[in-house]
Amino acid sequence: MKITFIKPNIGRMEHSLYVDEGRMEPLQLGVLAGLTPPDVECVLYDDRMEEIPFDEPTDLAAITVEIYTARRSYEIAAEYRRRGVPVILGGFHPTLAPDEAAMHADSIFIGDAETGWGDVVEDLRRGREYLRPRYEGAPGVAQSGGVLPRRDLFKGKGYLPITLMQFSRGCRFPCDFCAISRYFARSHFVRPTREVLDEIASQERKFIFFVDDNFLSNHEAAKAFLRELVPLRIRWVSQASIDMTHDLELMELLEESGCLGNVIGFESLSPGNLTLMKKAPNLVRKKMDAWDYYQEQVEVLRKFHQQTWAAFTIGHDHDTRESIRDLYQFAESNKFCFAAFNILMPYPSTPLYARLQEEGRLLWDGQWWLHPEYRFNHAAFVPKNMSPDELTEACWECRYRWNRPGTIFKRMWDFKTHLSSPYRLGVYLVYNPLYGKEAYKKQGMRFGLRSHSIKHRPQTQSTL
Repeated sequence: MKITFIKPNIGRMEHSLYVDEGRMEPLQLGVLAGLTPPDVECVLYDDRMEEIPFDEPTDLAAITVEIYTARRSYEIAAEYRRRGVPVILGGFHPTLAPDEAAMHADSIFIGDAETGWGDVVEDLRRGREYLRPRYEGAPGVAQSGGVLPRRDLFKGKGYLPITLMQFSRGCRFPCDFCAISRYFARSHFVRPTREVLDEIASQERKFIFFVDDNFLSNHEAAKAFLRELVPLRIRWVSQASIDMTHDLELMELLEESGCLGNVIGFESLSPGNLTLMKKAPNLVRKKMDAWDYYQEQVEVLRKFHQQTWAAFTIGHDHDTRESIRDLYQFAESNKFCFAAFNILMPYPSTPLYARLQEEGRLLWDGQWWLHPEYRFNHAAFVPKNMSPDELTEACWECRYRWNRPGTIFKRMWDFKTHLSSPYRLGVYLVYNPLYGKEAYKKQGMRFGLRSHSIKHRPQTQSTL
């Protein structure tokens, strides 16, 4: 028996195919392959950089679907189903929009596929007719029992030289625009430290990206883990909330354990926006009449040599063209290592989506991820204080200015962060041009490879 795992691409540029030069290992597919019994052949094809051999015999196509890849995922699923190959779709998007996804597959997996992947495999052994239309797995601890990903499947695919791992999953904060809290039901799950240490030892790299949704959601658990990392002398990055700066012991352990920095969701400089989106960690210990625009937290980050990737969402109800320019100036003046200026996107099944739908502010028929005319990083709703086109333009202006060579050079001169060590400088100089190039390439990209509308009807199937 053979299972083909697929990582879809976003789509295409106007005049050419898109190859993602900043692609990282599809960890989730490696984990599922690791959970698959050894007598089942597993192959992986990454649509971001290689052709998918649709005519290669296989017993199941397993496709991981994110909202930005949903349109392309459905195209890939249709090609397999035309050839009589059953398809199962899993990941965030099928969980948030299960009825939609079910129209494009023989089976979908809602929730955490790790907890029920064995059932899928055993049902397939009995015959494709035994595959259930829906499987469902409750969120839980990642890689239970110490299962290791099949990293051999990543070889030769040109991924960035950084190993992806999981220490924890989920986030306890209820941000209204975030799909993470919806997917994990505002829960946070931590792996046993020994299992993570064994996984670090099982691979060769010393540069690791912990892909946790909020690595520091549980401060005490994180501190216990970081103490074990210190003697390993690795370098690592992750994602974390800004409230970590209130725990100086935690900050010391981050530096000692080899943390170069974290993706941090600053989101906005407006207390009104932060309150509306329920971004609790950004408001803790802050009085609205003494709002200092994160300066205290930023100085703590710099004190411990953290190269911050600042993430912002643009288009909240208190945003204006002027406030967006102020946001850019904030990021530039603090010389952040990287910054992501993202248009606020209404993800299905989130409180933000429900609110905008009720207010009649959704665009693109409420399904921007499938609309043939939608383009990447364009507004998908009507903002309060500007037009959708003005929001799109303002967001792109931030991205364009941030990634200019002169701006990258100007931000480099910070002796507490980027110039605090040769390694940090190397990370800064290597990855900034790469991510800048990707920002230019992806702006305005079409989702999927086909220009026609996605048809919501089952595909004609043949027998194996």
